[in-house]
Amino acid sequence: MGNKKLVAGIVIFSLVFIIGSYLLLNSSSKPQSKVLSYSSKDKEKPIAEVKESFKDFGKIKVSDSQKATFIVKNIGTKPLQLSDVNSSCGCTVGQIIYKGSESKEFGMHSPGTEVFEIAPQTEAQVRVTYRPFVMPVNGLVEREVYMNTNDPDNSKLIFKVKAFVN
Repeated sequence: MGNKKLVAGIVIFSLVFIIGSYLLLNSSSKPQSKVLSYSSKDKEKPIAEVKESFKDFGKIKVSDSQKATFIVKNIGTKPLQLSDVNSSCGCTVGQIIYKGSESKEFGMHSPGTEVFEIAPQTEAQVRVTYRPFVMPVNGLVEREVYMNTNDPDNSKLIFKVKAFVN
């Protein structure tokens, strides 16, 4: 009878510990922003304007690290939200820079969960960093950074870099 109580106590303690740990690890001190949804027919909506989304680094060495900065401007009347930043390869990362604040680097193995809100008539920078030494290759290489937007007419942005690695 004493062994059954001991086993039951261990099982209950274990369940409480596991559930408590799960709740602690999955709670976030920073609330996640909700992505706002708009229709193409809405008069008031965010509009993402990207004039350039490609950069050719030319010839680079495997040991090099190259960066390109692209501009995303919100020419709409509602906040533009950028989310789910990730990349095509572990050697390439993207960052959002807005009002002097830089996000952490997001990539294939560390995709972004944050939502970055760009006010109407302002712009953010998207910095794409390519580090060939992370996944060494030789020859022509093209890598991409992706992100979603709440612009109903331009819901996915792709920023591409190209290099000839030797």
